[in-house]
Amino acid sequence: MTKCLPEAGVRPTAQSSSGGTQDAAPSGRAARELELLRAAVEAVGEAIVITGPDLDPPGPCIEYVNPGFTRMTGYAPEEVVGRTPRSFQGPATDRAVLDRLRADMEAGRPSRGEAINYRKDGTAFTIEWLITPVFDGAGRVAHWVSAQRDVTERKRAEAQQRRLLAELNHRVKNTLAAVQSVAAQTARQAESTDGFQAAFQSRLMALARSHDMLTDSAWEGASLREVAQRTLAAYGGGAPARFALSGPPVLLAPAAVVTLNLAFHELATNAAKHGALSAPGGRVEVGWALEARGGGGPVLAISWKERGGPPVRPPESRGFGSRLIERGLPQEFGAAVSLDFAPAGVECRIRLPAAKNVLAPQS
Repeated sequence: MTKCLPEAGVRPTAQSSSGGTQDAAPSGRAARELELLRAAVEAVGEAIVITGPDLDPPGPCIEYVNPGFTRMTGYAPEEVVGRTPRSFQGPATDRAVLDRLRADMEAGRPSRGEAINYRKDGTAFTIEWLITPVFDGAGRVAHWVSAQRDVTERKRAEAQQRRLLAELNHRVKNTLAAVQSVAAQTARQAESTDGFQAAFQSRLMALARSHDMLTDSAWEGASLREVAQRTLAAYGGGAPARFALSGPPVLLAPAAVVTLNLAFHELATNAAKHGALSAPGGRVEVGWALEARGGGGPVLAISWKERGGPPVRPPESRGFGSRLIERGLPQEFGAAVSLDFAPAGVECRIRLPAAKNVLAPQS
């Protein structure tokens, strides 16, 4: 630190009756008020710093700091009294902020601001201050009183809030785009208003289901098993005889949760109308595994098999569900997809690159 005075601190003096000097000592009511003021300043949670009036280096000189300053910075009073507040600045301190502070102080007016300072242990923190001049009887600045507060956590929370709002805005836009796409595709295939309403509502519910899963995890993903279970639950998934799920614990990235949930929804809807779930003895088997792929990184291999339903015939045209699976998954995720309308039952195989779509195998 830079020493700004040869002696730490300032002690007011007064002339004695013999012509010498003696310490100025208030008495009576003034003394009580002074003690009360000192007690109040030392009790407040904020840091209080009092300096001399000089602004040019090496000043201003610190004359007093309260315990709040010590708690905030780690410096004891005897380590800083007689030194300059510039000692707490460093490479991250914004020079422009300090220039504005200097302009306010030169004009003799109060100043508010924020800057990066450094504690005794070298860690940076964000300080918020209100610096007020104290004038003498001649109207000159005699001292500066600075009330300071550590706002590091508040600034961090504000930054996080901005990130969350930006992420929310991004997700809302993506959701609206998905709804718009689903509506357009559903309307293109609907044969009647009632048919459109039923199909569109069903797909919106599937989209909402994926958002429910992601909300439960603060949008950090969801397990593949949960995605399959929640989708199949809408079609009587509680009956073990109708469904079988098998595979290791896998945590999916949010985008993969949304799209795979819609893909499972379309497969399950088709199975309920035309496939295995339309017959009493029908059964759906969903399995998955993480597999190595030479040179291209691991893949998540997912299979959907239907058995026990009526004989299957390939559709004359591809609907929304088929296009979502056969085109959407490859375009959005780089997946390899095969959708086979075999007579024994529909089979769908999806090989999804794991690098961006699988956050981690779950323990």
